[in-house]
Amino acid sequence: RVLMQDFTGVPAVVDLAAMRDAVRRLGGQVSRVNPLTPVDLVIDHSVTVDHFGDERALEENTRLEMSRNHERYAFLRWGQKAFRHFRVVPPGTGICHQVNLEYLAKAVWSRQQDDVLLAYPDTLVGTDSHTTMI
Repeated sequence: RVLMQDFTGVPAVVDLAAMRDAVRRLGGQVSRVNPLTPVDLVIDHSVTVDHFGDERALEENTRLEMSRNHERYAFLRWGQKAFRHFRVVPPGTGICHQVNLEYLAKAVWSRQQDDVLLAYPDTLVGTDSHTTMI
């Protein structure tokens, strides 16, 4: 798996979109341009603190973030729908390494291949300095 935070993940999605544009111009099949391994993009460094000190602060700050950066999030929503193996975790969910540990990672993954059930340990490439594996 690959785990990216917003600062590294957004440019990667832009690159994938550019590759699809190039494939389209050359008459190729754009649906073939996809990450080859599961990718999670956690938006964890973008919420600005405008409100604080009350129980609605996170909700209000997240709402403002979505409003201020609507185009960015529309693009990421498109990317999540357009590319296989690509998920976006929205702002306000948590920091990427904690979201990974609590929600995304598994100790053992499995998949069917040629009528055989394969089991393998979780492996991860993270783009921040302290992403951990299970």
